[in-house]
Amino acid sequence: MRRKGVRSVGFLDKVRQVDEYMWEIPAEAQEGMRVPGIVFADREILEKADGDNALQQVANVACLPGIVKASLAMPDIHWGYGFPIGGVAATLVEGGVVSPGGVGYDISCGVRLVLTSLTWEEAKEKLPELLDLLNTSVPKGLGTKGRLHLERGEVERLMSKGAPELVARGIGWEEDLEAMEEQGCYPGADPSKVSERAFARGKDQVGTLGSGNHFLEIQVVEETRPPADKLGLFEGQLVVMVHSGSRGLGHQICTDYIEVMGASLKKYGYSLPDRQLVCAPVESREGRDYLAAMACAANFAMCNREAITHWIRECFEKVFRAGARNLGMHVLYDISHNLAKMEEHVVDGKRLTLMVHRKGATRAFPGSRPEVPAKYADTGQPVIIPGDMGSHSYVLVGTREALEKSFGSTCHGAGRTMSRKAAKKQVRGEELKRRLERMGIMVRAAQLSGLAEEAPEAYKDVRAVVEICEGAGISRRVARMRPVAVMKG
Repeated sequence: MRRKGVRSVGFLDKVRQVDEYMWEIPAEAQEGMRVPGIVFADREILEKADGDNALQQVANVACLPGIVKASLAMPDIHWGYGFPIGGVAATLVEGGVVSPGGVGYDISCGVRLVLTSLTWEEAKEKLPELLDLLNTSVPKGLGTKGRLHLERGEVERLMSKGAPELVARGIGWEEDLEAMEEQGCYPGADPSKVSERAFARGKDQVGTLGSGNHFLEIQVVEETRPPADKLGLFEGQLVVMVHSGSRGLGHQICTDYIEVMGASLKKYGYSLPDRQLVCAPVESREGRDYLAAMACAANFAMCNREAITHWIRECFEKVFRAGARNLGMHVLYDISHNLAKMEEHVVDGKRLTLMVHRKGATRAFPGSRPEVPAKYADTGQPVIIPGDMGSHSYVLVGTREALEKSFGSTCHGAGRTMSRKAAKKQVRGEELKRRLERMGIMVRAAQLSGLAEEAPEAYKDVRAVVEICEGAGISRRVARMRPVAVMKG
């Protein structure tokens, strides 16, 4: 379905197939494109992306001032606000722009995987008790308040100092920080750039799962490939996946700065094909303020996932009557898929400092990059790809080829094929719950209507998406996990 009020031309007849997994929208396809569009996909995904206007969004993003190389889209592409979900764009820091729509409303929404030393066989009898305890211990649902009662100054310190501040309070482990992007603290955060409204929406939400597609999932590792053992993964292993973000704080920051940048478009003389692409020069006051506020949301999101991990460890300790360290509950990695980051990349033989927007896309660096923790120097950075509730999830690793093709980026999940509204029309939450339970997947959900929104049929086949990423060389499969217990926000 094409979105009302947006110019839509359809790009299928203009797209050129580059190779089996890569398609190009030439820069001549639409007036104003400064670079071509590149989509990693198969024919079926490409046609769906054209059908929901996402290909046009790829072309629109190619019109951003200062964009280099190409407007990119991963195979989980679908329509989003301004940028498509699965969109990646790198702009020059000097002369380029930053766009809140290129990050999204759930700033630093991300995923982490917590390992255990337990096997499915050892744990399966206690899983119902564990899931019930998690369901009462980890706050979830729209607008839910967390278990931490923080004064304003404490929340501001979390926003500016990130997860290390939370760990210093005894929530989380020091070693977790090494397994987090930016060691749990995104640079440049300045709480004075966060509005009172954003602060009010987020202050009670540290350690909450949220709603929508956010979840906590217990999974069993079903298949591994080298170097899985170097990542601490083995077949039959029980692991816990957490997907959450910056909650109301990040949503309001995005709202605030879309308004700020919308008001400044005329000042900078920008002409954009879609107003949802509002932006400002990276080095302008508006751009710097947004990046400082965005960093606050990123730190908040990492604190959020760290606090949830703390509650998860407590639940495991109670149910299995052993310490979390003895249960091997180490964080494999924590990474965001909605951020704009300043990174160095080589483009046409030149090393450039770029503002890389990843919206519904995951950084997938090889181990040679300085941003990757030393313990993953030989394996590449872990990339955690959730499926839908009824299908497998994956652990991948980053590659050198990703640096060359996608600014070191890959997919972030399966990607929707159906809106939440459409899913609720087609699927009844109670029936879905029964269906999943027949598949051997226990379910706890804040609302059954919310469960229906996230029905497996509302998503692409995650296996196909991952195979395209691997076929294109922008990441490599290491492990496949099947869900056995799902807690939905």
